[in-house]
Amino acid sequence: MLDWFRRLLPRDDRFFELLERHVQLIVVGAAQLEALLEGGDGVEEHCRQIVATEAAADSVAREVLIGLRKTFITPFDRDDINELIAAMDDTLDSMQRTAKTISRFEQRAFAPHMREIGHLIRKAAEKLAEAVPLLRRAVANADRLGALTEEVVGIEGETDLAYDAGLDIAFRAAGNDAMAYLVASQIYEHLEEVADRLEDAANQINAIVIQSV
Repeated sequence: MLDWFRRLLPRDDRFFELLERHVQLIVVGAAQLEALLEGGDGVEEHCRQIVATEAAADSVAREVLIGLRKTFITPFDRDDINELIAAMDDTLDSMQRTAKTISRFEQRAFAPHMREIGHLIRKAAEKLAEAVPLLRRAVANADRLGALTEEVVGIEGETDLAYDAGLDIAFRAAGNDAMAYLVASQIYEHLEEVADRLEDAANQINAIVIQSV
């Protein structure tokens, strides 16, 4: 009865617009991260760009949280909106931590597996950006949303493989240079965290779909 009554009340679809704006910033950040991992003289500029993108996404996330406090009827469960924007924002937070670690250790060249993970992160971000607008009609788009979230989960599995392989190579290459391995492992861990947070966001979308159908 309550669900039926809620459907009759006007909804604030601003949440969809904010979520879509935020996920586009995730795509921007992922592209900046992929470019950063190409190395060279542009690394510091890409680091600054990622920090700026994360700050812009924080502003959008704050708008969502303020809206949740002020809006009686939301397009879907307010806890689900809160968890989704939190997972999405954590993704950019992880990108920012990656960029700051790279800047702190003054890295200018990156291993092939790091670049591979950067490429996979961008792919996963693009899948997420395709999924979020479909939440406007979650029931009608349930199959496509399920497929997209499954693809993000699969991409995260690929990053796990690249992470393990990259760490093994970094350990052997470092030899007695413990600092070199520490730096490499820190970067790998942050990159893997980005992929994990993208998977978290995809899983939250999937949870929303399951509750909607």
